[in-house]
This record gives sequence, structure tokens and C-alpha cells, in this order.
Amino acid sequence: MTPSAGESAPGAQDVVVGPLDLAARVDEALAVQAQAFGLSKEEVGVRRHIVLRHLTHPGARSLGATTPTGELVGFVYGMPNDRAQWWSTVVEPYLRRAGNEAWLDNAFTITELHVLPAYQGHGTGRRLITTLTDAAAEPRSILSAVDVESPARALYRRLGYRDLARRVLFPSAPSAYAVMGAELPLRR
Repeated sequence: MTPSAGESAPGAQDVVVGPLDLAARVDEALAVQAQAFGLSKEEVGVRRHIVLRHLTHPGARSLGATTPTGELVGFVYGMPNDRAQWWSTVVEPYLRRAGNEAWLDNAFTITELHVLPAYQGHGTGRRLITTLTDAAAEPRSILSAVDVESPARALYRRLGYRDLARRVLFPSAPSAYAVMGAELPLRR
């Protein structure tokens, strides 16, 4: 059983990061995302189709973080950025206004990175994102994160990400986002 937020995750240091068949384990991954990001059942249903569509993109890759018993406690996935994709079309005007539009080219996009709350703070998110980007052919990485000071934004900054555009509004998202970018390999 997964500990609740605020409890220490037994064996959190024993979490293994490795390849993940995200299509086969999409429901488990979205359950992690729902707990980590606070999604409703309706939002999970919408995201399921999005994740499965993303996985058909050339170069899409995913990793999972599992306990010794095989429980999925975190995941990350991403792909080479494509300006024709919805995310890029939304963030492009914000990046252009900030003078950072070129970051959309030749970049590996971190699409989602989530770790169960009880397993956060043990280096799992760091291992997921650095392992995924270490295998990228692109010279840099971009992502979006809720535009508030949070542990996630602090982690991204420690890894070398910097704000490229702020107050980015996605249709139907309740909060503004920041687009962040980092040269690869990420800092350790």
C-alpha cells in the first residue's frame, strides 16, 4: 500500500528507475499523476487518450520508477519537440515575445514527470528526468510547469532549467504555466 502524503515511503531509496511500457501501464501512470498533480477522474480520462497519442510520436520515450514489488511510484515521458504539436503552438507566441522561440527547435520535450507524494524528495524525479534526457539526441530540453514556486520548479532550476516564458495560459488550465529550458546534459 502506498503511504499517504506526509508519511515516509518505506524503501523509497530502493526505487528503481528503468524502461516503462507506458502504453501497457497507462492507467497506473495516470493514477500516479492524479495523486501527484491532483487530477479528477474526468481529467484522467482525457489525459489517457493524449498520452496514448503522444506515444505514437517518433522518438517518444518513457521511464518508470518502481518499488521492489513492482509498484509504479513515478514516471516520465517525452519526445523530440515538433512545432506542429498542440503544446508547441500554444507556447510559441509566449516564447517569441520573450525572444526564446528558437528553443522550440532541436529540443527534447519533457511531456510529463510525476512522482507519488510519499516518494518525493528522495531523488526519484531527478533520476527519472536525467536518465531520460541523457539518452536524447537533441542538445537541449524544454518543459512546462505550473508558474508558482514549487519543489518541482526548484528541482528543474537545480538541473539547469531556466524560465523562457512565464504566465503561459493553456486552454482550460486553471493556472498559468512557465516554459523552462536547459542545455543537455542536465546539471548533476
